[in-house]
Amino acid sequence: MVALLLVAISVGLDNLGASTAIGMSGVDRSLRLRVTLIFGAFEAAMPVLGLELGHSLARHLGTGAKPIGGALLGLVGTYTVLSGLLGKDSTGGREKNVKRLVLIGAALSIDNLVIGFALGAYHVGVVVAALTIAAVSVALSLLGLEIGSHLGERLGRRSELVGGVVLILVGVTIGTGLL
Repeated sequence: MVALLLVAISVGLDNLGASTAIGMSGVDRSLRLRVTLIFGAFEAAMPVLGLELGHSLARHLGTGAKPIGGALLGLVGTYTVLSGLLGKDSTGGREKNVKRLVLIGAALSIDNLVIGFALGAYHVGVVVAALTIAAVSVALSLLGLEIGSHLGERLGRRSELVGGVVLILVGVTIGTGLL
């Protein structure tokens, strides 16, 4: 159980960093709910999906999961920065924001797919593992939103640019295996 908690914290740190960046643009109850539902669903579903897909796909994806997820986060961060520099509102509109959160949630949970493969080799209940990983990831995501919100208040109009740069940095650290 300790190993499962350590794994959950490890993958949840990705969510903490990304949520901090998201929170810099401002946080309200609706955003908290969307992050909880979207990130929680991806974080819980991916280990189960990984178990279902089996070990053969794990060999193909294996070490490529982190670079793929990191690249996707870097692209979202780059889009956010460019939108801010060009004066476009990359966070405007609920539908656009949900699409962005889904993309970020998917990118953050790619490594959970590989974790699902690994869970098949251990005698860990997949439902318990998925719920534990999701709960820890959601808690760290909500903490990141609050940290980002406080930073965003201090940064003012530049908060979206800084948030985009933070997403790029989180993507690079994930992609290179530093996080």
